[in-house]
Amino acid sequence: MDKNTTLLLSQLNALLRLTQTETMIAETRRAQATSERIERELRANTEKCNRRTELITDAIRDLGSVPDLVGLAVARAGTLAKLSAEQGQPLEDALLSDLLLEHQLLDRTRFARMLAEQTSAPAKVTRVLDRLEVAHTATIEWLMQRFAEIAVGGPPALRPSPIQSAVGAGIRLTQFPARQAANTVNRSIAAAGQLQQRAGDAVGTNVARARELVNAAGEIWTAGRDATLERTEEIANKRGDRNVARRLNRVRKDVGAVRESELPIRGYDAKSVPVVVTGIDRLRDPSQVRTVLAYEESNRNRKGVVEAAKARIEVLASSLVAAS
Repeated sequence: MDKNTTLLLSQLNALLRLTQTETMIAETRRAQATSERIERELRANTEKCNRRTELITDAIRDLGSVPDLVGLAVARAGTLAKLSAEQGQPLEDALLSDLLLEHQLLDRTRFARMLAEQTSAPAKVTRVLDRLEVAHTATIEWLMQRFAEIAVGGPPALRPSPIQSAVGAGIRLTQFPARQAANTVNRSIAAAGQLQQRAGDAVGTNVARARELVNAAGEIWTAGRDATLERTEEIANKRGDRNVARRLNRVRKDVGAVRESELPIRGYDAKSVPVVVTGIDRLRDPSQVRTVLAYEESNRNRKGVVEAAKARIEVLASSLVAAS
């Protein structure tokens, strides 16, 4: 067996291990899907991962070798450790790790394709590598769409686990720009943290209950949040701290804590659903759509308006991906 063929087999076995990791992660993300559409897409990806595993295994055998079963077992153990460790990360960091994995899969696939061209590898092996390249390119685009939705503040396609929710809340609060608002919110979140800690022992068996506890704790401070934010913004403006005031204004808009006059659609409260939807479709700034969505959800919560705002954010997110 020549050097390139040996190296090709090494890369195929590496792809096999990484695909095992990819499959387990896809299964985990299915449980975090926020909609049936996303769940279907992740389920389909899991099935395709399994199919890719079969194709890579066949390719290794076509080259006269056998799959590295020991390596697969190690890969499974490593993935379990990864999925456990990511509970201490915000969801965005976990998704960045997923993206890194897909880039590694894509790069190894392209390298293996180069090696296959320089050996006497059967045409079947080359076709498998072509399929893998297409698949990983598509998965990277799917993940970038999710990041674009996060970037424009759209409804997330994946929900964080209860522990990730607590971690993400903690990070956001440490970055809150005004001390007065931060102190008010942090005291309340401390109560949520205590409830989260009590629920922590039961996360494995009663995740739904843990989420309920966190959400209930969040209601402690939601009622006074709007007034606190607006008052702190006023103080910042009076003191001439424009940066703090601007950040607080953005926070207010992101959570819908605004007056009708601050919305990008004039006379919003008096308009019917079709008229508001038309107005939303004309908005080009994702932050304006986020403000409308948050305001609507905090007030009348009309299904037609909420769905239109979410759809508009997806369109703007897609445009962002296309431009990147």
